[in-house]
Amino acid sequence: MPDQLPNLSLPILSPSQSQKHVTHNEALRILDAVTQLAVLSDTLDTPPTDTDAGARYLVPVGGQNEWSGRDGQVACYEQDAWVFYAPQTGWRIFVIDTGLLKAFDGSAWQAVGGSLLEDLTGLGIGVDTSSAPFSAKLNTALWTALYAADNGNGDLIQTLNKETAPDDAGFVLQTNFATRAVLGLFGSDNLRMAVTSDGTTFHDGLEIDAGTGVVNQPNLPRFAGVTNFDNFGAFGTWVKIAINTLSYNDQASFDAGTNVFTAPVDGFYQFGGHLLFKEDSSSNARLNVRLLLNGTTPVAGSFGGITGNHVDGVTFANTQAAAQLTAGDTVELQGMFTGASGYFQADETAFWGYKVG
Repeated sequence: MPDQLPNLSLPILSPSQSQKHVTHNEALRILDAVTQLAVLSDTLDTPPTDTDAGARYLVPVGGQNEWSGRDGQVACYEQDAWVFYAPQTGWRIFVIDTGLLKAFDGSAWQAVGGSLLEDLTGLGIGVDTSSAPFSAKLNTALWTALYAADNGNGDLIQTLNKETAPDDAGFVLQTNFATRAVLGLFGSDNLRMAVTSDGTTFHDGLEIDAGTGVVNQPNLPRFAGVTNFDNFGAFGTWVKIAINTLSYNDQASFDAGTNVFTAPVDGFYQFGGHLLFKEDSSSNARLNVRLLLNGTTPVAGSFGGITGNHVDGVTFANTQAAAQLTAGDTVELQGMFTGASGYFQADETAFWGYKVG
């Protein structure tokens, strides 16, 4: 029958052994040293000259004096002498002066959270990992840089890496696990910000081209167009200018059937118009221009007119104004001739606008 137990080498009593208390006390001494294992330090390489009974240290590489040749062992001060315990695979130890938890992997002590946590199949904090290998169910979370005072460099960099350009890398924002927004490199290397109301159809609010850095707002309310026929303007009458050839019309905000722009959302909008004079029967006609809000109210700052002599196909009147609109408000471009009737010339008479804030 062996006289020691296999794991901690605890001595065991023999049937006919005398002074059994000696063996029993030795086993208790070992248990006291290596259970609930905590050491004062794992960096001190020279035994302290003044220490309390039961003080424990983890001998680092290069132990000196009585600790020489005891690298990686637990040194315990007992009965005015150092007693050493060689660790076995799986032993865990708490280092009091650093607050670190370490474990022995069979050859060296490793900080828990380092190599011992590599290649995990999942990690859950307050939640299982059935939906994602790394999951946390929290109300608040904090990532902070390791400050220079704590032996860091003060930086905090988080990297999201994807394999190829058509793959996705980014953040998905959800409401009750239903996707409502994405931010990142989705489907390309362009930075993309998009929203969705159903998790299927996405509306891009912002895209930054990876090659040029140019910012695009694909769904910004905006339009620009011209009329491809001469708009007739009777003397002394404001005429809504017909715009039937659009170069762009994001969110279909301009209706070529009614010739009005309708604000899709509340906001601050900028508009501009260009009227080119074409003579009807008299060069005495004089151009006037304005923008009209909701079919009744002139937009402040939009009125303009030309009082000098007009030249057919050369004289023009421009307008430019901004307005705070509520969703559903309409804006139209109007022109009027005084002095005589005339035409607003085709292909050069233009109207444009967009949301600026």
